[in-house]
Amino acid sequence: MDQNAIQDMLKSLIPFVTTYGLQVVGAVVILFVGKFAAGFADSAVRKVLGKAKTDPVLAGFLANLVRYAILAFTVIAALSKFGIQTTSFIAVLGAAGLAVGLALQGSLSNFAAGVLLLIFRPFSLDDWVSAGGATGKVVEIGIFTTTLHTGDNQKVIIPNSGVMGGNITNVNANPTRRVDLTAGISYGDDIGKAKEVLEKLLADHPKVLADPAPKVAVVALADSSVNFVVRPWVNTADYWDVYFEVTRAIKEELDKAGISIPFPQRDVHLHQVAN
Repeated sequence: MDQNAIQDMLKSLIPFVTTYGLQVVGAVVILFVGKFAAGFADSAVRKVLGKAKTDPVLAGFLANLVRYAILAFTVIAALSKFGIQTTSFIAVLGAAGLAVGLALQGSLSNFAAGVLLLIFRPFSLDDWVSAGGATGKVVEIGIFTTTLHTGDNQKVIIPNSGVMGGNITNVNANPTRRVDLTAGISYGDDIGKAKEVLEKLLADHPKVLADPAPKVAVVALADSSVNFVVRPWVNTADYWDVYFEVTRAIKEELDKAGISIPFPQRDVHLHQVAN
């Protein structure tokens, strides 16, 4: 190749390099700035939400969402520097997103419910709850599912839409709870004496709270017994201890006082029929 041909080639390349070289440099700058901005925004969101004591799972999700959104806009802006029609590109992405959304609407419902759980916090880790048809201790609150461990140590995984779609009972939400028990005595026993015995056993129990005061009252005149409600207030952590201990104490203290607890029985009368 002679010198003139080389010069002609260089002359033809100069406009190309001038035009597209600047575009390439601009695209690289946009990508660099966009990547830096995405990383900075990610860190900033995590820092702000961390100071606000937001759930780490929700904070990480929101930070990643901001980061990838910025990166997506950065790529689109870089492509536009090469004259690519990004409008059609965005439309294709939107249509693809819609198709994916329709295919994964169940998962998206669980995802949305998970975000609401993390924002409104109807319960926290280690709370004992009834939700989604299951009862147990909360061991994990995820974006798509919530995991419980039941009283007999079974693992139950509930879709978040099932949790948010029904009633949620949080046993640990309040510091105190009322224990509801029933004690029955026979119709031949002294009601006043029985009430004194029940009130005393509640007053003597170390885990029964004085305020709110426990309640002992006649609630029903049943077929074979006079029934009392026995309702002590306790700290939430002491609920089952008091439930079992007071149930046993009712039987023992009524026996000591000579008050009988009726139980179902049947009298059979035989009549001799003359032939």
